[in-house]
Amino acid sequence: MNTDQKMRQSTSASAYGGRAGTDAGDGDPPVRAKRFWSARRVPAGIVALVVFAVSGLLLYDVAAVRSGRSAMRWREWLADQLAARPLDDPWIMSGAALLAALGVWMVALALTPGLRGLLPMRSPGAGAEKDVEDAESGVAVRAGIDRTSAGLVLRDRAMEVPGVRSARVDVGRRRIRARALAHFRDLDEVRADLDTVLHEGIHQLGLARRPALSVRVRRSAKSKG
Repeated sequence: MNTDQKMRQSTSASAYGGRAGTDAGDGDPPVRAKRFWSARRVPAGIVALVVFAVSGLLLYDVAAVRSGRSAMRWREWLADQLAARPLDDPWIMSGAALLAALGVWMVALALTPGLRGLLPMRSPGAGAEKDVEDAESGVAVRAGIDRTSAGLVLRDRAMEVPGVRSARVDVGRRRIRARALAHFRDLDEVRADLDTVLHEGIHQLGLARRPALSVRVRRSAKSKG
């Protein structure tokens, strides 16, 4: 690849940099849509089982002591260790740090929505934050699309552009990054066509929040020689 080709690639990438993050020309106003919240049944189930098992074991041991039987050895050993070890003991500090980390993790799971791979879609009716209701059941219906599936759809659209040898589209929650290899045509023309096609594809996905688009086109290795 000569110096002129290097300059063309750099100019093509930087020329688009000013447009990344804009949504001009799409015509649809921005929509505020709530993200999907994960049920998180697995962490909740694990916590419930652990609490149930520990509580049942302690309740059984306390009832046994009240009835005149001796306490279990593990509870006597634990009581002796807690009474004998100081607060700055490494085992005490490590156990406290582990419990604190688990607590922070559980609080984070409770306060964050999760399901980062699912993008909410725009409601077809008027009203930005209104869900579509089924006429028969009256249940609110919300639509979403997987980020991987959206990337495959946009990649197929990119492959339809003349001059594109291969393409890769990574869909994030706030930005879509498209990378393409061109084996003929001018790089600026290929990038401009990709820009138009991908903007149209993003519009047809019907996302509630339109991500910013970043496109980069470079010459394939077979075309550099």
